[in-house]
Amino acid sequence: MRRQDKEIKDTAIIHEILTNSRICHIGMVDNNEAYIVPVNYAYENGLIYIHSAPHGRKMEILRSNNLVSFVIEFSDEIIMDANPCEWSAKYRSVMGKGTISIENDQVLKKAGLDLIMRKYGAVTELNYDESSVSRMVLLILKIISVTGKQSGAW
Repeated sequence: MRRQDKEIKDTAIIHEILTNSRICHIGMVDNNEAYIVPVNYAYENGLIYIHSAPHGRKMEILRSNNLVSFVIEFSDEIIMDANPCEWSAKYRSVMGKGTISIENDQVLKKAGLDLIMRKYGAVTELNYDESSVSRMVLLILKIISVTGKQSGAW
């Protein structure tokens, strides 16, 4: 990382960003072309859980190359200044690399969905329509490496 003064070295803060941020951007390579998709997700124990349709460009890419990059940002505010060149942002983010496995087991898919649903606010017992669960897949991103970066007063 070029700006060592902005690096987050505290693993508890990195865990907080992974757990509490709202959107994860997954980067893949398709025929020498970058392909990035934003996804809802949940994080637990070094794994990122993502629900997905079983078909489409993302799935075609992952089936041929499951190595991905990801970015999760926790943006707080824009800091304005009278001088436009002095504007800044207060933010925290993580980025990393990992591998994605595609899971079709109904029990594991429901467990992953539970994590995702609870992250976004579900508080009641979760009962899934079996046909809906059978039509989706659970993507499990195993993190290989992760770094954190922040700017502004935290």
